[in-house]
Amino acid sequence: MSCRSIELSEAMAMRQKGLDSIVFFEDARKAAEEAYAKNPLDAENLTRWGGALFELSQFQNDPDIVKYVEDSISKLEEALEVVPRKHDALWCLGNAHTSLAFYTPDLEMAKTYFAKATQCFEQALEEDPRNELYLKSLDLSFRAPELHLEFHRQMTSQQASQGASSSPNAKASKKNKNKKDNSDLKYDVLGWVILVARIVAWGVGMTKYNVPYPPSGH
Repeated sequence: MSCRSIELSEAMAMRQKGLDSIVFFEDARKAAEEAYAKNPLDAENLTRWGGALFELSQFQNDPDIVKYVEDSISKLEEALEVVPRKHDALWCLGNAHTSLAFYTPDLEMAKTYFAKATQCFEQALEEDPRNELYLKSLDLSFRAPELHLEFHRQMTSQQASQGASSSPNAKASKKNKNKKDNSDLKYDVLGWVILVARIVAWGVGMTKYNVPYPPSGH
């Protein structure tokens, strides 16, 4: 099999994983919405709803990404109004704030979200001190502003390089390459955020839906 064929096969497999994940999390979101109508004070359900919205955010385009993350934050905060020290909701909320910070170009504004995320991770760890993933998330949150700078520096550099060639075909090729590079960078920087939220949102009580978890792309 040629290298080109292997690349196409891998791309198709990744696309299918993405589609499977979208269907899974959209079904979970709908199920949570229906359950909410019956019992709006179910903190577990609200946490799953917030987690589903957060997962779905990674498959959206701007500005829908931010909207999905903000909606996720709203549901997670609602869960914490019911159970204020619910550690998995706190952890997921911390990841949502971190994601929102990365999509905020202004560093000073982003630092506000990072601070909220750190507070959430600290509170989650207080409730479950032996949880290694909570501890890892807290440790990584201290590096987040540095990653934010690098993320937006590379994004700006790649955007500035678009259209540098006078050839229309070359421009299209460069645009596609930059789009892929931007996507790869996004997953490199936010990969741990998505992974952590996935474990939290779906590791607790997801068997209630009796739905198999889709293969992870990370």
